[in-house]
Amino acid sequence: MQNNPASTGGNRTAPIALVALVALIGFNLRPFLTGPGPVLSDIAADTGMGFGALSLLTFLPMLLMGLGAFVTPRIQSLFGTRRSMFAALAILAAGSALRGIVPDGLSLIFTAILCGAGVAMIQALMPGLIKARFPSSIATITGLYSATIMGGGALGARLAPWFAGAAHNWRYALSLLAIPAVLALIAAVPILKEAPSTTKAAGQKSGITGTLLRRPRTWALMAAFGLVNAGYSSMVAWLAPYYQTLGLEASATGSLVATMAIAQALSALALPMLARRSTDRRPWLLFSLLMQAVGFAGLAFAPDISPVLWSAICGAGLGGSFALAMITSLDHLPKPEEAGALAAMMQGGGFLIAALGPVATALLHSITGGFASGWILHLVLVASICPLYLSFNPRHYPRVMNLPVSPANGTQ
Repeated sequence: MQNNPASTGGNRTAPIALVALVALIGFNLRPFLTGPGPVLSDIAADTGMGFGALSLLTFLPMLLMGLGAFVTPRIQSLFGTRRSMFAALAILAAGSALRGIVPDGLSLIFTAILCGAGVAMIQALMPGLIKARFPSSIATITGLYSATIMGGGALGARLAPWFAGAAHNWRYALSLLAIPAVLALIAAVPILKEAPSTTKAAGQKSGITGTLLRRPRTWALMAAFGLVNAGYSSMVAWLAPYYQTLGLEASATGSLVATMAIAQALSALALPMLARRSTDRRPWLLFSLLMQAVGFAGLAFAPDISPVLWSAICGAGLGGSFALAMITSLDHLPKPEEAGALAAMMQGGGFLIAALGPVATALLHSITGGFASGWILHLVLVASICPLYLSFNPRHYPRVMNLPVSPANGTQ
């Protein structure tokens, strides 16, 4: 397997410090999405926002996460990974902090756009960074990164209603979620060093985009990633309001979202570890879909039997699928810049699809008067992903990518 690991600028403590930084950055990528859900009723009462407007708090960031994957390589080629990451963390922190002073719903939506833009850049930068700097531990570091993303989502969902209740102010609660982003930015300054080849690699990433877009496998990866994350975005947006309509209080529904996110984190860490003994990730990908199917079916048809169980099992499926999809995309190509470009494009197209999840669920709610139809939709989507996952045979990667490379060998 060919590797081109970037240096860490001579910092010999970088392996440990950089792992910690990857985890800290990942921790910041979801609280701004999961925080509003448990306090949506307060937001709606205070701003007059309806279901359609509230869905924009998830839809627009997801949309930007998709678009950012295509724009970020150009930004990276101009400014380098280090400065691009600094800018992204600063934008994310600013978006969360400004939620403390938003006067109306439109301003709140603007903060969602800021946060989404920052996260979009980070998510596009991170796969290539992991592939380059941890070439022999891709599955482990990607699992850690994915787990911290989900763990941050859990904390946001749990703390937002708690802070809102303590301060009697949802704005104050959501603005506090900027603190971890500020800490990540401060930590990144001494730890993240620019590798000499970063700008060149980013330029190569920009150049390979057209080639990858002509590969059907790129579109298959986008579709699978997008349909899975459509379920995640709907869960983040509507799980708490769903159970509030069934009689649970905001703090209890916040705990359900946190439970979902904790299960995501554990699964995102565990499944890549279990799958690392083989480059064929398909059995574990299908297992993650099975968990999602059970969770969505429970939410749709028997929500009162065990809300915690349905939230947890669905979260475990979503988290495992997210991490394994990232690893699978990186498995397709051995060169860090090429693999990073493919992973970024998978996220780009995927998040454009995923952005439609909350909107579709809100539309079905307006038609049927309930959220169950939305969960049934995602159950159907899970079934549609199975053929895509089955097609991801690692022995066929060189042929389907039509590049003069060999598939990843051994364990990662």
